[in-house]
Amino acid sequence: MSDQAFDLISIGGGSGGLACAQRAAEYGAKAAVIESQRLGGTCVNVGCVPKKIMWNASNVALALSDAGDYGFKVSLGDNDWSILKSKRDAYVLRLNAIYERNLAAKGVAYLRGAARFLDKNTVEVNGARMTARHIVVATGGKVIVPTLPGADLGITSDGFFSLEQRPRRVAIVGSGYVACELAGAFRELGSEVELFIRKEHVLTSFDVMLGKSLVREMREQGIVIHQQILPASVRDVGGLKTMKSTDGREFPGFDCLLWAVGRASNVAGLGLEKAGVAVDEGDYVITDGFQNTNVPGVYAIGDVTGRAALTPVAIAAGRRLSDRLFGGKTDRRLEYSMIPTVVFTHPPIGTVGASEAEARAQYGGAVKVYVADFTPMYHALTTRKSHTDMKLVCVGPEQKIVGCHVIGVGADEMLQGFAVAIRMGATKRDFDDTVAIHPTSAEELVTMR
Repeated sequence: MSDQAFDLISIGGGSGGLACAQRAAEYGAKAAVIESQRLGGTCVNVGCVPKKIMWNASNVALALSDAGDYGFKVSLGDNDWSILKSKRDAYVLRLNAIYERNLAAKGVAYLRGAARFLDKNTVEVNGARMTARHIVVATGGKVIVPTLPGADLGITSDGFFSLEQRPRRVAIVGSGYVACELAGAFRELGSEVELFIRKEHVLTSFDVMLGKSLVREMREQGIVIHQQILPASVRDVGGLKTMKSTDGREFPGFDCLLWAVGRASNVAGLGLEKAGVAVDEGDYVITDGFQNTNVPGVYAIGDVTGRAALTPVAIAAGRRLSDRLFGGKTDRRLEYSMIPTVVFTHPPIGTVGASEAEARAQYGGAVKVYVADFTPMYHALTTRKSHTDMKLVCVGPEQKIVGCHVIGVGADEMLQGFAVAIRMGATKRDFDDTVAIHPTSAEELVTMR
């Protein structure tokens, strides 16, 4: 059988690989996508999309609990997890089909299977050989399960989306955004939740204000947070999980234990060594600022590179790579700075730019910080309260804004516009000179003193 020849092959049909191949096809390139699982990658199947549905469901639960304070006579029953899961799964399957139709419409070949390199220009999938001038590694990441006795008794974020019924009592190990988001979803939909973290606060890679504020909010919601806990083992006791920590304490009685301790590069079985592609000590594919690996004609985008593991980042990197390879835009590349992101907790978090600590480390005494702390107007009538905390990090005599951090109702939607302004170089005076929209939480960002 003769080799199938392409201009570009994307190994991985997640957000980055799809975006890269489709942009290449728009320029007239003959492109192919190889994916061993369902199209859409982590984001669509076990990440952003189904997670946001669970967050939306949690918001409905919160709104129903507040309804009486606004004069509505509402009888609040339990959430039917099985109905929610069925409708969520059906939505994800529709997205899988849409992605496949989009590939066909743009003339991108789609092969279902696991690819492995034979050399830098050749891969094998399902026994067939495919060649290309340009091959993009876009295989994403995979969840980490700690290597300790009984760890297999727990599930991961992947397993969260397979749960057929809501667990009664849940232990979540981890302090990053996945742990915090899933803890909120479980709690607001009716589970008892205990969170086990290694340090004093969650979200330790974010501005410290956000982690401290989120701990406060989670405790207000009834989530139990165990600080400075290192798991040592897990065992099954009468069908329930007992976790033991390294200091000898035991935490029994959980019918679900979820590991949310990070993700690793998904490169096993790719045969990168056959192509001579270099990886770092964490098996992340090493790339330069243009997504080039050390091998000409081989590139990597998205989570597999270990840089800013976010869906929009992978999409942007993939599109810019094809702009450069096939669109004649030789300097086109993604700048990995001022990347906004949202954590879908309760309340949500929006953040862009440098934390206060990062800014002070870089600029020293030239940093000035503005903060606000208030209860949103929504809660003027509610028994339940949540707070909003905001921080602007400014630098220099012109007070250029280099960081913006918000936790509070609406933070997820308000941040996008502010991120544009900050990326364009907005100063504190620019914010001050902007007329506030009243009454909103967002107006606080342009009225801070």
